Amino acid sequence: MLEVRLVCVGKLKERYLREAFVEYEKRLKPLCRLLVFELDEVRLPEAPAPREIERALEQEGQAILDKCKGTVIPLCIEGRETDSPGFARILEQAMTYPGCVTLVIGSSFGLSPAVKAAGQGLSFSRMTFPHQLVRILLCEQLYRGFQILAGTKYHK
Repeated sequence: MLEVRLVCVGKLKERYLREAFVEYEKRLKPLCRLLVFELDEVRLPEAPAPREIERALEQEGQAILDKCKGTVIPLCIEGRETDSPGFARILEQAMTYPGCVTLVIGSSFGLSPAVKAAGQGLSFSRMTFPHQLVRILLCEQLYRGFQILAGTKYHK
């Protein structure tokens, strides 16, 4: 069974987002071994200087990399875009080797260059979304990807 690691900077704060995550977690349970790592966002002042942001991303990046295993997929706007069947193929490749995939969602300032270099980036869109919402979208796409691989009618 594929081990799927979600490494997320920040927590799901809103109740409706936590409820949506619990629903997808329940759906994914029979399909993969889902591990979620919620890391603390480095606190920054109201208007941080570029160097402060860079240092915070480096700190967050080290904590992220400590949780990564297998195929690493940082979610970032610079990453490649794919469709749902393409994402299912990524999951399928990770199932055969190395048997583990780590998907990374950074903080509101993004990801450090070291995290982006740890694997091939993936972009959901060129638009910007709240990181908490991206986690729900990612879980839906994980579920959809497994359903595509199983040949069910979920993906039409």
